Amino acid sequence: MEKTKDIKVFDYFDTIKYIGKLKNDFPFLHVGSIGKSVLGRDIPFVRIGRAKEYVVFAGAFHGSEYITNALLLTFCYELLDAIANDGVIEGLNVRRAMYGRGLIVVPLVNPDGCEISIHGKSACLGNFPFINRISGGDLVHFNANARGVDINHNFNANWEAVRERERAAEIFGPSKTRFGGYCYESEPETVALCNLCRQNNIRHAVAFHSQGEVIYPPEGENPPRRSDKMAEIMSASTGYLIDYPEGLAVGGGFKDWFVKEFNRPAFTIEVGLGENPLPQSDYLKIYCRIREMLMLSAIM
Repeated sequence: MEKTKDIKVFDYFDTIKYIGKLKNDFPFLHVGSIGKSVLGRDIPFVRIGRAKEYVVFAGAFHGSEYITNALLLTFCYELLDAIANDGVIEGLNVRRAMYGRGLIVVPLVNPDGCEISIHGKSACLGNFPFINRISGGDLVHFNANARGVDINHNFNANWEAVRERERAAEIFGPSKTRFGGYCYESEPETVALCNLCRQNNIRHAVAFHSQGEVIYPPEGENPPRRSDKMAEIMSASTGYLIDYPEGLAVGGGFKDWFVKEFNRPAFTIEVGLGENPLPQSDYLKIYCRIREMLMLSAIM
């Protein structure tokens, strides 16, 4: 089976088809859906291994950041192929490294937003007048879900403070980006990811966004145990800087919620550099740079 490296744009139907092929090629893989989007699209996941604790990788929270979906699925293929064939990734024997460990990957948290950014009007499924209005006609840079809520502002982590900052920035309602909803966990995509974490024993979580080439670790004076060392390892393996968000990027996100909810490590990784959506021509360069970090994050 081909990897995703030659696919120009990896959309929702490519994702579902690709996961089906992964299951066919690697029958030990568990696949499914954690829930449905506003427009009824499945939010797919793959689970590799059976363990007492799992690591979660999640991507494509924002529509125009759909490149993270393809990056995560490519890693899934490489990991599964190495497990099946006693292979090596970045010098690690994967079968031995993953023994007793488990990984859950949710590559497409916001399928509606990604489809809108990729395909425009046809992806809106009858909601085009509303989506066109709140986006000002700019669907390419659409980041929200189909209700105009930014999923990564919709988690219960200092949500009220985030809402105040949105109002100060004159964001009062549905928008193509940065509107966190009228209450936290108002969106099915947010609820689905929260429930996944609540229903499984998650060791740590990593959220993938673009762009910036930075790593956002847990904040505060007493971060969860292992957080600082893990961030150092991620930074060393990628060359990405450890940084802390500012302004409207602070709070309301999956990483912040996971740390608050479980007091366990979580990180946001901003891959690549440029303007979203990043060109597919950057895909292989980004993947090669984060490949070691992906492998290490799966086993730390």
